[in-house]
Amino acid sequence: MNRYKGQLFHWDVVNENLHWSFFESKLGANASTVFYEMASGIDGETTPFLNEYNTIEQSSGGDAAAPSLYLAKIEQMREEGYNGHLGIGLQGHFSDPNLPYIRAAIDQLASADLPIWITELDVKSGPNQATYLEQIIRELHSHWAVDGIIIWSAWSPQGCYRMCLTDNNFNNLETGNVVDKIIHEWAHIADLPGTTDSNGVFGASLFHGEYEVKISHPKGGEYSSFQKISVLPNEGVQDMAIRFEIDI
Repeated sequence: MNRYKGQLFHWDVVNENLHWSFFESKLGANASTVFYEMASGIDGETTPFLNEYNTIEQSSGGDAAAPSLYLAKIEQMREEGYNGHLGIGLQGHFSDPNLPYIRAAIDQLASADLPIWITELDVKSGPNQATYLEQIIRELHSHWAVDGIIIWSAWSPQGCYRMCLTDNNFNNLETGNVVDKIIHEWAHIADLPGTTDSNGVFGASLFHGEYEVKISHPKGGEYSSFQKISVLPNEGVQDMAIRFEIDI
C-alpha cells in the first residue's frame, strides 16, 4: 500500500468478505475489521472499500451480500471498533437487469451515508448485451448516491472476462458504441447556448458536477462574465445569482 499511497480512488481491502471468510476462519471473527484499521492507518487519505457481488444484480434477497446483510456487515465492523473511512463497492456483473430492484437496493445501501461505487460493471454476452448495458449505466448514473462507475472490460487477445468494448483490432463493438455515446452525451450536455428571459433568468437541467458558465451581453466582451458553479446531490432545485453591472 505504501507504494501507491494517496494515488488511488479507493482500496479494495478484503474482497468479497460477505461471501467468503478465509481470514476470519484463520485469524478470528474480527479479521476484516483489523485489516481495514491497518489500511486506514497506512493510507488515511484513500477510502477503504468493501466490494461484493449479487448485491444489486439479484432481487431474490437470499444472497450472502444482499443489501440488508451488507449493511449488517458495516454495522458489525463499527461495533468491532473500526470508525475510519469506509466505502460500499458494488461489482455489478449483470445478466438480465431488474432496474427497479437496482434502484431500490442502492436506496437501501445509501442509508449508511457512505460513498458508493460500481466497481466491476459488465453484462453477460447475448443479443441484448448492449441494450442492457445502456439501461444499467443510465440507471446507475441517475442515482444520487452513486459516486463512480468502473466498467469491467479489460481487453486481452484471449477475450475479456464477460464483456469487451472492442474487437481484437480495437474497433468498437456495440458495447463500445454505447459507452462512447453516453460519455459524449454527458460531456456535452451543457454545451448548447441559452438566452435569459425578460427578467434575466435562465433554467437548465444538469447532471451533478462542476460547470464553467460564460454569460455574454449583446454589447460585447467587456460586459461578459465567466464563473464556475457546482451542482450537488440532494440539493433539490438550485438558484444561482450571477450579477454584473452595465453602464448604458
